[in-house]
Amino acid sequence: MRIGIDYTAAVRQGAGIGRYTRHLVHALLELDQQNEYVLLAATAGSRGAIKSQGDRACSGFGHGAFDIARSANVRAVNLPVSDRTLAILWHRLRLPLWVELVCGALDVFHSPDFTLPPVRRARTVLTVHDLSFMRVPECSDPGLRSYLLQAVPRSVRRADIVLADSQCTRMDVIELLGADAARVEVIYPGVERRFQRVRDADVLQAVRKRYGLPARFVLGLGTLQPRKNFERLIEAYARLRGDEGSDIQLVIVGATGWMYEGIFRRVAELELKGSVHFPGYVADDDLPALYTLADLFVFPSLYEGFGLPPLEAMACETPVVTSNVSSLPEVVGDAALKVNPLDGAALAQAMQGVLSDVSLRNEMTQRGMAQARAFTWARAATKLLGVYQRLA
Repeated sequence: MRIGIDYTAAVRQGAGIGRYTRHLVHALLELDQQNEYVLLAATAGSRGAIKSQGDRACSGFGHGAFDIARSANVRAVNLPVSDRTLAILWHRLRLPLWVELVCGALDVFHSPDFTLPPVRRARTVLTVHDLSFMRVPECSDPGLRSYLLQAVPRSVRRADIVLADSQCTRMDVIELLGADAARVEVIYPGVERRFQRVRDADVLQAVRKRYGLPARFVLGLGTLQPRKNFERLIEAYARLRGDEGSDIQLVIVGATGWMYEGIFRRVAELELKGSVHFPGYVADDDLPALYTLADLFVFPSLYEGFGLPPLEAMACETPVVTSNVSSLPEVVGDAALKVNPLDGAALAQAMQGVLSDVSLRNEMTQRGMAQARAFTWARAATKLLGVYQRLA
C-alpha cells in the first residue's frame, strides 16, 4: 500500500494532537516496514520540517523529534505554506487542491486532526478526537468553533472511516453528526513508555528548581481555558486548605489558551496568591518528574474526548482524582476517584480523602499502574494498520 498521512499537527503542536500524531506515526513506522508512507506537512513558520530517507540528520519535527531517517519506506512532503493558509485553501475556499497533486497516487489518506482535505481517489481515514465545540460550546473559542462547525461535519461525511479516541467520542460522532455507526471505530491513544516514576533524586531536584515547585503540591495540568475547569479546582483547593490547614500548595501547569482570565481572578478573590502556582508550559521531557513530585493529580475537566494526563500520572504512580463525565470514566476505570466536576465540595472531599488516607493512596497507585499499562501506542498502531489494510 501507499499511505499518505497529514503530519502537520506533529510538526506544529507541542502537546495535544501534535503529540498524538507523532507517537502514533512513530509506532506505525516501527510496526510496518513493508508499506510506503508519505508524510505531508505545512511547515512554513514552524520550528522544523520532516526529514526522511536520504537525510543524515535526525528529523527536525520542531516538537519531540524522532528519527525516521532510518525508515526506507517513508517519504516527506514539506509544503511551503502555513497550516492556516492550507486550512483556508482546503476548508474555507474549498479549492480542489487534491493531496495526490503533491503526494502522488495513494491507496489511503489519513487525516489525524479533525478535517479531511480534498482527496481524489484514495480511500480516506479521519480522526475526530472530541466534539467539545458541540458538547460544551460555551468553553470554545468562538472563531475556532465557527470553523469546526462547518469543516468537521463535512469531513465526517466524506471519510470512509472515522476514528474516535474513545467510545464516548464515537457515540458523540454518531449522535451529533449523524455518522453511520458502521463507519466509526475506536482506537485508544497510548501512554508513552517514558512515563514511569522517576527515582533519580538529581532529576527530581532539577525539575523542582526549574519550575519553582513547592515541597508538597496538588497538580493540575492542561491548557488554561474554561473546559479544563481550573476555576473550580482552585475553589476546591481553597476548601481543602481551610479544612486541612496543611502546607500543601496547588500547581497548575499549562500554556494560556482562551478565556482564561477568570482563573487568575479566582486566585486573587480567594486570597491564594503564593499558594497557587502557574509555571506555564512544561517541556515534555520534564512531565514524568512533574507527575512524580506531585502528591496528587487532579483532572476536573468538563469534557474530554479521551484524557491522557490521568493515565500518565497513574503510570508515574501518582493517585488521580478526575471527573465522572464524558470519556474519563472509560479511561481511568476503577483506578481513580471520580466526582461531579460541577461540585466543588465533592472535589475537595475527594482530594482530602486521597491525601489523608495512606492505604487508599497505595491501592490507587497499584490500580493506576495496571490501568495505564492497558493503553499502548503499539496496540493503537496495530489496529490502525488493520484499518488501512481493510480499506485498501
